[in-house]
Amino acid sequence: MPYSYLSHLHCPKTNVRYDASQIQQLSEVGAPLLVDYDLDALRSAWKPTDLLGREASLWRYHELLPVLDPANVVNLGEGFTPLFRTPRIGQDLGIDDLWLKDEGIIPTGSFKARGAAVGVSKAKELGVRALAMPTNGNAGAAWSLYAARAGIEATVVMPQDAPQITRLETAISGAHLYLVNGLISDAGKQVAEAVAAGGLYDASTLKEPYRIEGKKTMGFEIAEQFGWRLPDVILYPTGGGVGLIGIHKAFQELRALGWLPAEQPLPRLVAVQASGCAPIVKAWQARAEASEFWPDSRTVAFGINVPKALGDFLVLRALYESDGYAIAVDDADLLAEQRKVAELEGAFVCPEGAALYAAARQLREAGWIRAGERVVVLNTGTGIKYPDTFAVDVPLLQPGERLPR
Repeated sequence: MPYSYLSHLHCPKTNVRYDASQIQQLSEVGAPLLVDYDLDALRSAWKPTDLLGREASLWRYHELLPVLDPANVVNLGEGFTPLFRTPRIGQDLGIDDLWLKDEGIIPTGSFKARGAAVGVSKAKELGVRALAMPTNGNAGAAWSLYAARAGIEATVVMPQDAPQITRLETAISGAHLYLVNGLISDAGKQVAEAVAAGGLYDASTLKEPYRIEGKKTMGFEIAEQFGWRLPDVILYPTGGGVGLIGIHKAFQELRALGWLPAEQPLPRLVAVQASGCAPIVKAWQARAEASEFWPDSRTVAFGINVPKALGDFLVLRALYESDGYAIAVDDADLLAEQRKVAELEGAFVCPEGAALYAAARQLREAGWIRAGERVVVLNTGTGIKYPDTFAVDVPLLQPGERLPR
């Protein structure tokens, strides 16, 4: 059996095929390229029982990942994160069957490790020696660390307001780190100029095809962890939206393989953004095919501060095809939920993950999330990477002083 059933790449706007054995960036019309597999051959060769006994990482699904030779896999143990029920916050929200998929325990502290693991592994297989990317923080940290493990030189540009911890992660990896006085869109322009000058592989969001493949494994895991019965609703914090695109792709591939019951509807996907940066929400409300640039974007949930996503049309397509929803929440509401989730469930979620609980509360109150539905919140990182979002005034005791009761 082949290690991977990789077939080719295609442009989702024109359906033109591209050779997956060569370095590819965007399609001729400037669209992200998507990865295709020989699902017909895989359908008869691969069954759910074949996963038994495999390593508890995302590479357990290697047949549906793009790396052809396992020798090229760059692995830090990423993937197969816990999925557990959260009844106390669920009761507070009025959602009886609420679950948390927690990416905070993954290497580098965020789900970005998934895209980095697969993206860097495939870059290594294609002979890439140096890569560059803009980032809001976590992606740059992940790609820098995985690139270091692969022996690939990394150049990363991030906004100067990016969380300090992600800056340190990037710098300690040996990457060439630069800060820009602006947004990720400004960083992206500088990276594009450097790539155009030659010698750098563009690892920007969706400008290489393989980050999606790493992110889609969240969908594979949710399906497997629920015994191949999918939840009704999945909430996802949406900046670039790669994870949402990937999860939708994962479910489509599993259905094509016959691993999901044919009569079972796919989960309704919810794209959650901040009210200070909500281009996907605005486009979804207008039933548009793409979003418009969001001026003066700002939010404490730094990872979703993306004023214009390259793959916005793919995010919107996933929402429309899944009968999903796009919703924006205020920073004050998400910070309140962050504390409540920690107090009720012992989970220190990141601000982006906390936004999902604020959204779930609104959607349950509006009746869009119905009683009895199984709902999954996908926390994309650990809250300890954002120390500035929460402050506490701690009493100071003197030696011998008794604890107050």
